[in-house]
Order: sequence, then structure tokens, then C-alpha cells
Amino acid sequence: TVAAFDSFRFVIKGSLAGAAVYMAYDQGLLGSGTQGAEALRKAQAALPPAIQEWTSYLGWEVRAAQLPPTPKFDFSPSDSWNKGVQTVMSALSVAPTRACEYTVEGWKYVKDLVK
Repeated sequence: TVAAFDSFRFVIKGSLAGAAVYMAYDQGLLGSGTQGAEALRKAQAALPPAIQEWTSYLGWEVRAAQLPPTPKFDFSPSDSWNKGVQTVMSALSVAPTRACEYTVEGWKYVKDLVK
């Protein structure tokens, strides 16, 4: 029964992960930077009404003045993506040189230990 329970947990976790990936894809988060920025704008617009709906569903009385303001993001996914790509490519371009340097330092360290 333990194996069946573990299998059941694996199926549930896999289903939740698959649903999360599908939702991210469906909302455009896995697309281009423009699609990601548009998805972020939609989320910012949908957040206050969703909070109001949930508070009324739960029976909490919340006035608009009591809610904290929605955080404003000054964030460009395409700029961040481009900066990330440039950083990775820069690291890859110096990797052979650094590998040689670290190898030489490693051999020096080993030779000093053997002396």
C-alpha cells in the first residue's frame, strides 16, 4: 500500500506540474518577451478584482481603501531576457580560457602538495 500511495502522490504532483506548465504556456509566459509583458499587464489588471471577489466569497468586508495598492512593476521581460542571453554567451566565450587557467592553478597546487 505504501508503493500505491507513493505512486498516487507522484501522479498528483506530475499532474499539478503539467497543469502549471500548460497554464504558463496558455497565458503566453513561455512565449516571446512581448507576450510575457502582455501577460504581466493582464495579471496586474486582474489582481484587484480577483482579491475583491475572494474576500466577498469568504465573507470578509474589505473596502477599497483598506486594500494595499497593487505593486507596480517597471520590468521589461525582453530586456531581462536579452541581458541573460548576453551574460550566458559571455560566460561561454571565456569558459575555455578560464578552464585552462584553473587547470594550471590546480596542477600547481598538486605539485606544491607533493613537494
